Amino acid sequence: MEGGVSFWPALMLSSILGWVVASSLFDLTRRVRALTQPWVTRRVLADTPSILRVQDFDPNSEGFLVDSQQRFHHGFLDNMFSVLSCGVSVPFYTGFLPILFWSGHSKLARQMTLLMAFCDYIGNSIKDVVSAPRPSCPPVRRVTATEDEKENAMEYGLPSSHCLNTVCLLGYMLHYVLAHYPQRDGIDIAIWFGLVFLFIMLIGVGRVYLGMHSLIDVVAGISFGLVIFAFWLMVHGYVDEFIISGQNESYFFICFSVTYFWASLSLLLSFAYPNPELPTPSFEYHTAFNGVAFGIVTGIQQTYLHYHHDNVPRIFSPQLPVAVFVGRVLVGIPTILIVKFCSKAIAKWLLPIVCNTLGVPIVSSCYVPTLKGSDSKDKSDGKQSGYLQKLVALFPQKAYDVDTGIRFLQYAGLAWSVVDLVPSIFSHLNL
Repeated sequence: MEGGVSFWPALMLSSILGWVVASSLFDLTRRVRALTQPWVTRRVLADTPSILRVQDFDPNSEGFLVDSQQRFHHGFLDNMFSVLSCGVSVPFYTGFLPILFWSGHSKLARQMTLLMAFCDYIGNSIKDVVSAPRPSCPPVRRVTATEDEKENAMEYGLPSSHCLNTVCLLGYMLHYVLAHYPQRDGIDIAIWFGLVFLFIMLIGVGRVYLGMHSLIDVVAGISFGLVIFAFWLMVHGYVDEFIISGQNESYFFICFSVTYFWASLSLLLSFAYPNPELPTPSFEYHTAFNGVAFGIVTGIQQTYLHYHHDNVPRIFSPQLPVAVFVGRVLVGIPTILIVKFCSKAIAKWLLPIVCNTLGVPIVSSCYVPTLKGSDSKDKSDGKQSGYLQKLVALFPQKAYDVDTGIRFLQYAGLAWSVVDLVPSIFSHLNL
């Protein structure tokens, strides 16, 4: 596998760079959108009667009984499907994955984190390329029980991210369990597959019932999820070996470490992300999980032999009883929240200074009030051009949103603390 490890990073970076150049020269995003958006939009409109039937109650009931039963019916299903949706949302996994790391299942946790980042990037990219609408509200009744759901409703529809993520992450968890605990009979395996299938179907029906997606969005989400899951099963071994290898001496760049590679990958992915027809929060979600992936990779490749090797104690074992695990959670959660706050504060102070020094024109849509609605290009016009300034001049000369970098560093710091800082604190506290 060593040859594969040394080859695929260069191929990946070259391919993404080629895509960025080709997409810019030939306006590929607009061309793909022109081919796909009209058809998907027609399907969303055609699915509207089906969505209304899913949301409707028993039409055979009459009078006051209809109103009272329908209110109870809608309230119960609204709550049930909203809870299910929250259980497979990005905020849920953001809280679940650190706990999975601290439970001793580091390989599963890091693979799920990278898979989540991959799913989030691919799903949101497709959404913004196609830029197809969600079901129209009204006539469809849209239920947004949380702030996260309200932000999700501002994105485009196809594919359903909840369905895509559920297929990939539950599928990988099932794969991990069957691979590491093979002593199960056929009945147990069939039950696990049945439960996963049932949960995916409930998520799909729930997204339609809540008015967040049409049938074509759900089908596309499940289909893309299956393709991504199959691809991940082929490459996850190479990815994991590369991450835990640290400095890879066989790679043709002698000093090209895992961290440098992932930093380059993160930068290229940001430039490769397609521009939507209208602004949506999708790019912000990608930036956050892109930062999480970078922080996890950076921390893991530095501390793998200390805290994340295959022989670390796991929950329910004599070395890691439940009481100790609870202590880890009580110490770890506040710590990573503090690191997230500090990382954001440092990035808000440092990034504008760095950008001004390099002559990069920046604006801020939210985080830095002094940069809202204006760029910093004029502030650096009088500075003498150095080597770094000349290098920066090779990029497109437009005002970049500094909030993207702040968000990336904020979540990178949070993720790094999950796998590096917090485990070291556990070690000092004998947790």
